Amino acid sequence: MITYAPFYATIAAKGITTYKLINQYKLSRSLIDRLKHNKPITTVTLNDLCNILGCRVEDILRFIPD
Repeated sequence: MITYAPFYATIAAKGITTYKLINQYKLSRSLIDRLKHNKPITTVTLNDLCNILGCRVEDILRFIPD
C-alpha cells in the first residue's frame, strides 16, 4: 500500500498549506483529495510535487507492504 502521510509532514515542515498549493501552485483540489485518501497519482504528478516542494519522492510517499 502507498501512503502519502509524508507529503503532509513535508508541507507542514516547509510552511506550505494545501490552500497555497491550490491557489499559488495551481494544483487541483482533486489531487489534494487523492493524496488525502491514498489514491493513485501519476509519476508526472509526483515529479511536479517534488519540484514544487524541493524534496525527494520519499518525502511524499511511503510504501507499506500489504
